[in-house]
Amino acid sequence: MPTDDELADALASARVGDERGFAVLWRALNPAVLRYLRVVAGDAAEDVASETWLQAARDLDRFDGDPAAFRGWLFRIARHRGIDELRRAGRRREDPAETIDAGPPGRDAAAEMIEGAETSWALSRIAELPIDQAEAVMLRVAAGLDVATTARVLGKRPGAVRIATMRGLRRLAADEQVRARRHAIEEV
Repeated sequence: MPTDDELADALASARVGDERGFAVLWRALNPAVLRYLRVVAGDAAEDVASETWLQAARDLDRFDGDPAAFRGWLFRIARHRGIDELRRAGRRREDPAETIDAGPPGRDAAAEMIEGAETSWALSRIAELPIDQAEAVMLRVAAGLDVATTARVLGKRPGAVRIATMRGLRRLAADEQVRARRHAIEEV
């Protein structure tokens, strides 16, 4: 993960059209964007993330701020694109005819599957929370945004973000699946 200074340099480069600067931003922030969107947009997360980055690339020359402000700006775009996708999906139902094979994995398949299963499990538990709590937990904990930035992304007051985050974390702590998993890990 690049430092804030490296992100600031990448952001400055990307704002003037440097592809390498944009690539640094994408590599650093896309995993968190995808995790957030898996909760907000479900199976459409990767498509929504692509739309998010396309809009960010298109509007980056008008962005003014530091890396922390960029994170907030990017997650606000992601949230809006996620909401748009949910609206679109609500208007049309799709039944995929077949699954497309993306080809052989680039990394160790077993390690990637275990890591993916853990992440998917955690995201599935968060997705069971009420949406305001799920978004607050994802932005505060998974994406690492501060309260003020999360409040701007969600269009809420900082106090409402703190409460939603606290309630979401408490619900997760009380969740039977989370408790069972924590107990199983402690026994190992």
